[in-house]
Amino acid sequence: MAKKSQHIMIWLLPVIVIGGLFYPLLGYLVVAMMAFLLTLSFFKGRYWCGSLCPRGAFLDIVISKASAKKPMPSLFTKQWFRWLIFALFMSFLVFRIVKTGGNFIAVGAVFVTMCMVTTIIAILLGILIRHRGWCAICPMGLLQEKIGKVRR
Repeated sequence: MAKKSQHIMIWLLPVIVIGGLFYPLLGYLVVAMMAFLLTLSFFKGRYWCGSLCPRGAFLDIVISKASAKKPMPSLFTKQWFRWLIFALFMSFLVFRIVKTGGNFIAVGAVFVTMCMVTTIIAILLGILIRHRGWCAICPMGLLQEKIGKVRR
């Protein structure tokens, strides 16, 4: 059952992914959400993931209906694999930002693109494996988990 907060947050996903194609500055919403979730994770761990993540809401509300509901691949739970995914995505993000030459609009577009790419991956994993398959390897989820453990 989806939470009330998810029914609100789900709308941010199409705003960024679709709206960002026409107005790349919407990519800065991704930056704001990342800053907020990483701050929140110090106090609440992965609370963002289950209650506030727009992509997670979409996966729970929409993709769960079409999911194969297979067991999570054991590879997805391996720390080295999760850190590899993190390193690949962060390297790609930094590379793309550097290529913008500091153009404010182009940087926003980079975040829109990253959101779009990760959403496509999340949808594919959600349908082929489990609706929250992406969440097991999400780079931001990994950071939230590690930051949340710092407080304990």
